[in-house]
Amino acid sequence: MDETVAVTTVTDELEADVVCGLLRSAGIECGFRPTSAPDSAFGGVLAGRMQILVHASDLAAAREVLAAADSP
Repeated sequence: MDETVAVTTVTDELEADVVCGLLRSAGIECGFRPTSAPDSAFGGVLAGRMQILVHASDLAAAREVLAAADSP
């Protein structure tokens, strides 16, 4: 079984659903979970942040998909 790794962190479950949908449309299995890591920019004030998880073997491809979606 392939290890899972965090590819990014998003603000809430709705955004996590959108990001995972994008990754799944590219053929990348994806999941998400709440993270207890504080948001450094806000000193942990924001709650509900979610880690986006992919298989370690898909990490590079997932980063490419997310980077392409971020570019204009």
